Amino acid sequence: MATDADNANVGGFGQVSQVRGAVFEYLSLGASVVGLVALGVLLVYVTIDAFDLANASPEWLLTYFVTIVVPFIAFCLYSVDDPAVIRRSLVALGGGLVAVAAVFTAIEAFVAPIPRLSWQLAYLFVVVTPLTAYLAYVGSRGRVGAVGFGLVGRLVGGVAIGLAAGTLFLVFDALLWFLAYTLGVLPGVALYAYGRWRSADRAAGAAVPVGALGLFAAVFLRDVIAVYPSDLIIYLWTIAVPVAAAGAYLVAERSGRTVGAVVAGLPLAVAAAGGFLAAGAGLPAPTVLLVLALTGVPTAVYVSRVVEVGDGVVGLALPLLLAAGVVAGALIVEAWGVPAPDPWLDASYVTEAPSRTPEEAGLYPAIVGSVIIIALVAVLSFVLGVGTSVFLEEYTAGSGLVGSLTRLLQVNIANLAAIPSVVYGLLGLGLFANLLGFGLGTAVTASLTLSLLILPITIISAQEAIRSVPDDLRQGSDAMGATRWQTTKNVVLPEALPGILTGTILALGRAIGETAPLIMIGAATTVFSAPSSLFSRFSAMPMQIYAWANFPQAEFRYGVVAAGVITLLIILIGMNGTAILLRNRAERGN
Repeated sequence: MATDADNANVGGFGQVSQVRGAVFEYLSLGASVVGLVALGVLLVYVTIDAFDLANASPEWLLTYFVTIVVPFIAFCLYSVDDPAVIRRSLVALGGGLVAVAAVFTAIEAFVAPIPRLSWQLAYLFVVVTPLTAYLAYVGSRGRVGAVGFGLVGRLVGGVAIGLAAGTLFLVFDALLWFLAYTLGVLPGVALYAYGRWRSADRAAGAAVPVGALGLFAAVFLRDVIAVYPSDLIIYLWTIAVPVAAAGAYLVAERSGRTVGAVVAGLPLAVAAAGGFLAAGAGLPAPTVLLVLALTGVPTAVYVSRVVEVGDGVVGLALPLLLAAGVVAGALIVEAWGVPAPDPWLDASYVTEAPSRTPEEAGLYPAIVGSVIIIALVAVLSFVLGVGTSVFLEEYTAGSGLVGSLTRLLQVNIANLAAIPSVVYGLLGLGLFANLLGFGLGTAVTASLTLSLLILPITIISAQEAIRSVPDDLRQGSDAMGATRWQTTKNVVLPEALPGILTGTILALGRAIGETAPLIMIGAATTVFSAPSSLFSRFSAMPMQIYAWANFPQAEFRYGVVAAGVITLLIILIGMNGTAILLRNRAERGN
């Protein structure tokens, strides 16, 4: 019988040593901890500078801790309903308070003062923030928490999508979109829905030709028609009404047509009224309409479903709880005269143009430029990347001359992923800006350049996701008589979609923070108005942040730059969060 000693030198691994394995394990753990701590310290100081928390009084911090954080933690603990979790959370809050205060005081007394940080802020970042994140995760697994966070997600997501849609329409032709929707999109969707409802394959098959014909007609009639409705009416007809119709359809399937009409009609009426009131008040009426419609309709549909099910209805109070906490904190601070910080990241910062004065500096044109660029990059890289990976994995031969060419192409794609970004900037300058004439520093040139930059990553990740699909599924589809395209469309892509979206998320995260390619294609470091078309000169958030970092004033290099970094991170997290939700939905569907 073989013994452990006999197996000690089997397979050429050498002498087995548990000590070396333990050392390697702890070294890996230590490296991970050091990296996470360094990143955490960086984010803490960026947050402190962006919101001027260094000048926040302890009374101000305590007020908002009691009115916002404590009720939120209580909500999460109520959703968990686990005495062990409640006990550990209370011990962490109380014990962490004592430990952080003692350690912080000792460091400042015997080592050195810690700049721009008090023990109260250290307690919030070291103890309260991680504990709150953990309780939010655990609480979301309960029914009450799932309902509450689902409602908050729809409110925040609706606002974000509405603002993004309003931003994109700044550079796209609203009149052309009106004609394209009316003549192409609406008839095509109507034919397809009718064909699926009546099982009329001919009607469903005619949807694409009719839609394409309508799009061509829209392009032709764009300059022929002289009178158009206002932008507010266009967005109401082409976006708000379809969203409300979709919401009414979803509710009608569960609760009947009358309930569906009421649930979707009320938010639509509120959105329309809000848009017209905003127009009278001088606000951007189309954006207000989009935000109200894309927030109100999904929220109303979700609330109606929760109320109908009757489980976890208490969770619907979470947005009200948070809003009441904010209002109560503001009233207490105002009534007691508590000194409050003066944050750099406020409403004026994200709605105003850049300025040479730190107090008046804004990031709005750069935000618009980044949103437009990343939206175009997402579409281009996803379509081209997935199409290329499907062709390479499902349609090319594995042997012969074609197989050799395919392997050569795979090697080149892998090498392209390691090329420095500045080289892609030179390619974009020579190909898109000069040769094709798209212009220096335009959104089209930047989008195409950044799409090329992340295309190898998208292709490689999509190929790996497609390879992970078991061959048994393909063979089963072939046995049922499906064509190769039907197998790819109905079997391979749905199974591979979560992995494809994961790779796309990582690639877009790199694209949104790139600066070198934008410098090479002639993007402006600073513009004072949002772009009006895809061929306008633009700036992006990394470019503007880079320009501010070189200003001599300390307020720019700390407060204004930190606010820009936080804004960039918020947009990146929102973009990645949307992609992650789509990926998780695809996984649940599979």
